[in-house]
Parts: sequence; C-alpha cells; structure tokens
Amino acid sequence: MIILEKMNASEFKQYLDYTIPNYAEEHIKAGKWEAHEALSKATEAFNTLLPEGENTINHYLFTIRNKDRNDVGMIWLGKQSDLKGFIYDINIWKGHRGKYYGEHAMREIENVGREIGLETIGLHVFGHNQIAQKLYSKVGYEVTNIKMSKNIKESAN
Repeated sequence: MIILEKMNASEFKQYLDYTIPNYAEEHIKAGKWEAHEALSKATEAFNTLLPEGENTINHYLFTIRNKDRNDVGMIWLGKQSDLKGFIYDINIWKGHRGKYYGEHAMREIENVGREIGLETIGLHVFGHNQIAQKLYSKVGYEVTNIKMSKNIKESAN
C-alpha cells in the first residue's frame, strides 16, 4: 500500500521547512521550551542530528508514497547502535491522514531496520499527542518509561 523512497535534497528542504517550526511548537505545548527560544533550539537540534542533511550517516530519511506514487508523508529512522534504532519523526501530510499510511509506514520501517541489522526500534511521543500514541500501540510499541511534569507557576495545588 505504501513505498518508502530515500528522501532527496528537495524533499529534505521541504521537510525541514515544515518540521522545524512544528518541532518547536510541540516543545512549547509540552512546556519544555519558551516561545522566544523554541525556533532557534529546534533548528540547532536538527543541525546537530543531521549535519549532512539527508545524507547523514546512520540516518535514513524516507518519503512515504502511496500506490499512485504520491507523496503522503515522511519517516526518519536513526541507527543508534549496531542493534538499536530510533524513529525520530513520522508525519503523514494533511489530506492523507486516516488512510492507514502511518500504520503501513511504521511496519515498513521495521523491514528497513531488519535490513540494517537492528533488533529493536524506539521512539518518543509527546504526552499530548494521543493520535500518535494510539498508532504506536496499534503496531506493537510499548511504553518503556514515562516522564511527567507539572506547571506550578499558575497553580497553588
């Protein structure tokens, strides 16, 4: 139902234009970053993780295409060690959500992981992202830890 194709330079640029502000906003929502610093911190994070862009060694960035070869999203797998991988990002573009592309991409990235010798794949999901949590549970990911916080600035309890 889907095909993963290595992301090209143009697709990578479009991805960064979308994901850096989105990543910044997610950290603001999660209470981890202040709005005035979020964009610069997000940019720094991506520059650190992907110094060679889409060609950074041990990082596998794919465009997700449907059976008609239309671009419906992206997925990024990093190889953290010989046996452990990490899904840094998955996005299904608006207009293509709710069609099981995310589920199929998650299953297909496992095949990529096996091909590069991985035994496990981890990921992070923000607590407020219930849709992603549901998808990850559906394809067999289990909670391995939970980090919690409370905003006490505006609360006396």
